[in-house]
Amino acid sequence: MLGLSKKDTTFLLIVMFLTLATPILLQPFPEGSGLAQFNAGYPDLMQRFAIYGIFAIGFNILFGLTGYLSFGHAAFLGVGSYSVVWMYKLLSYNVLPGLILAVIMSALFALLIGYVSLRRSGIYFSILTLAMAQMSFNLAYSVLTPLTNGETGLQVYGDDPQVLMGEGGPTSPHFFGIVMNEATKVDFAGWQFTFSNGYYFCAIIAIIVFYISLRIFRSPFGLMLRAIKTNQTRMSYTGLNTRPYTLAAFVISGMYAGLAGGLLAAMDPLAGAERMQWTASGEVVLMTILGGAGTLMGPVLGAGFIKYFENIFSKINDNVLHGWFAVLPDGLEDTIVFLMHPFIGKGWHLTLGLLFMLVVIFLPGGLIEGGQRLRNWIKRDKEPKGPSKDTEHHPKPKPHVA
Repeated sequence: MLGLSKKDTTFLLIVMFLTLATPILLQPFPEGSGLAQFNAGYPDLMQRFAIYGIFAIGFNILFGLTGYLSFGHAAFLGVGSYSVVWMYKLLSYNVLPGLILAVIMSALFALLIGYVSLRRSGIYFSILTLAMAQMSFNLAYSVLTPLTNGETGLQVYGDDPQVLMGEGGPTSPHFFGIVMNEATKVDFAGWQFTFSNGYYFCAIIAIIVFYISLRIFRSPFGLMLRAIKTNQTRMSYTGLNTRPYTLAAFVISGMYAGLAGGLLAAMDPLAGAERMQWTASGEVVLMTILGGAGTLMGPVLGAGFIKYFENIFSKINDNVLHGWFAVLPDGLEDTIVFLMHPFIGKGWHLTLGLLFMLVVIFLPGGLIEGGQRLRNWIKRDKEPKGPSKDTEHHPKPKPHVA
């Protein structure tokens, strides 16, 4: 189906099911229970899962396949956001023209940065991309203020042209009348499920770009990128010019990042220079490595893992902990809260850092490697334990009589 093998088709269908069922799967605990704190099925967080999953998938095409580590992908994220907001200001709140412009502008910007940065490889390439991204951040923050509105950020005002707005049209981001911030809530046996227009819009786009990345991974172009990662010098000795392939991978990766930035503005009609900071570039690197660089689902898992910690664990404070351990004696309760305090709330970065260290040390292949080890362990336990060939009794052969 769709040019995929049977195995890849099954894999894609599983990804589609998990993506579309996310509002249900991320609400494992009923509302009002003590564990409802860990539910993640609300629109803002689900949209971030999908958007940063797209960002990480695109980065993985560059880093996972070619081995080129870029610290400047946040520049394309910011370009995508600014492009969408400018379409809001000039045309209307329809997200489609803005997303198209975001992909085009990020592709052109990636072509420019890639053409310069790919003259070097290794750490020199990483430093060049970091420098380019920081230059972009400073331009957006303090130089190109007529285009970016500087530190205040770009947003839509009442006196903007919006020539296609029309009377009575939606006054917030929408897709041909489907308003992004509208949602339907369903109560069922103590659970509350939120089905958001914005999430499903992002989810469908995420499925499409995941399919495209799957085709890239399985294509001769993807095999060429893997060969470059394995030994680019040897590829050059064969007479093959590898630069067009790496530049193409860089541009495709930048387009993914621009699309993700555009979707951020599609959910919230605001674009600021902070999206172009080096910390945003470092975050997508962590997502890809944590999930499993070079794998298809790894970057998505890494993006979800980091965004879950950022939004769920950061909300756990001392009051929540006291509520959890209220049944314990006062002295023991205060001791447990004191010990856990540095790792929750504003200290969620410490918890995430420790988990990242454990993954890098014990699971170099990321969360995907952990899942594969678990699957192999379960499969090994299910195998029948009979006598091995070495321990089976073999009768002695009878001597040959002439």
